[in-house]
Amino acid sequence: MSLAKRTLGKTGLEISCLGLGTVKIGRNQKVKYPSDFSLPSDKEVSALIDQAKELGINFIDTAPAYGSSEQRLGRLLIERQDWIICSKVGEEFTAGKSYFDFSAEHTQHSIERSLRDLGTDYLDIVLIHSDGQDVKILESSDCPETLLRLKEKGLIKAIGMSTKTVEGGMKAAEMLDLVMVTYNPSTQNDAIVIDHALALKKGVLVKKALNSGHDCIKPEANANPVGTNFAERNLRFALDKKGVTSVIVGTINPKHLQENVEAAQ
Repeated sequence: MSLAKRTLGKTGLEISCLGLGTVKIGRNQKVKYPSDFSLPSDKEVSALIDQAKELGINFIDTAPAYGSSEQRLGRLLIERQDWIICSKVGEEFTAGKSYFDFSAEHTQHSIERSLRDLGTDYLDIVLIHSDGQDVKILESSDCPETLLRLKEKGLIKAIGMSTKTVEGGMKAAEMLDLVMVTYNPSTQNDAIVIDHALALKKGVLVKKALNSGHDCIKPEANANPVGTNFAERNLRFALDKKGVTSVIVGTINPKHLQENVEAAQ
């Protein structure tokens, strides 16, 4: 089984059309999934990574705000060169709470820590982890400029933003290499951002394609016939949108991973 790879905008990075999100390997507090879960063991995480690779996934998404995700990946991800790693800056999660810092000093510190925790000397992709004030961060903080400087030094290959507003998505597509947007059948506002990024030949990553798992268990009334696989419906919806490079799905369930890859094919 081999997943299709797509080129991420003008970056030259070839990434699988499905990426593995890793929030669930590092954090189970204050997450928006429909049911509680325990963090998997190292053995389970290693097996999941091996399975993802066998299924053709080469793209893994993490962040400092995902609890111990980066440290665990640093220990368990072998053959680093075979993976496209996406991390983030801006959001921190400590003592059960998120806080945000987009200063130059914190951005630099965050990247250095991610490199150390992940056991690598470069990050393929770094996204600004927005607090919702996308445009303000892009126009008024030192974060974008600091990331550009680190990119020039070779520590980062591509930079983008995980956005929360249409206006911010449009600006991020103009200023940066790529944008990450929310896109699923019940949340289509960012379609215009995807179109804009495509016109600019920029990369697009999709988050929340399964609506944080909610669309898999709570289908909209009369939206689909009985028996429809809602995960498959949502993944196809996102992947069939022209301009989308890859859809990131966070799972620690081997069966769901297999099903997601089959749907993405």
